[in-house]
Amino acid sequence: MAKSQETFNKKEKEKLRIKKREEKQKKKDERKAEGASSFDDMIAYVDENGNLSATPPDPLKKKKVIAANIEIGIPTREDSEAVDPNHIGIVTFFDTSKGYGFIKDRDNQESYFSHVNGHLEAISERDTVTFRIEKGMKGWNAVDVKKEVKAPKEAKVVAETAEEEVVSETENVDPETSEEEKED
Repeated sequence: MAKSQETFNKKEKEKLRIKKREEKQKKKDERKAEGASSFDDMIAYVDENGNLSATPPDPLKKKKVIAANIEIGIPTREDSEAVDPNHIGIVTFFDTSKGYGFIKDRDNQESYFSHVNGHLEAISERDTVTFRIEKGMKGWNAVDVKKEVKAPKEAKVVAETAEEEVVSETENVDPETSEEEKED
């Protein structure tokens, strides 16, 4: 006579399957007893702030949206202020052998990298220069660097004295001579 093929482990697994089936049937019966849920119970609303809620939104708080005002993509740049592209600064460091240096902007005290390839004329340390800035691989770079044109002090003095002489000559003119000059 042969031994039974039903082992203890197989009996336990079968008991668990039957128990799960009974629990599932029990839950199904409970749902039927509660009654069918209506469609309104399943609806979720979005309020004016974009949050989900169980109540419908208040129509008084509704905002009108004009579809033409919705920008898709990158917004266009508006001309805010006419900014002078030329900056004025002082060369704080410049290595002529390697051809690079740094320029400190006079307005915002920001330091910009400068390479000899971006220079329009030769510069040295402590020179006052004008330059433009461009975005480089590692940050902002000063380009189109040239020395700031300053009028020499002697030229200013000469110009001021020339103006004073012109003013003094017009004050010393005799009114009668000026009338005679008008007649000629």
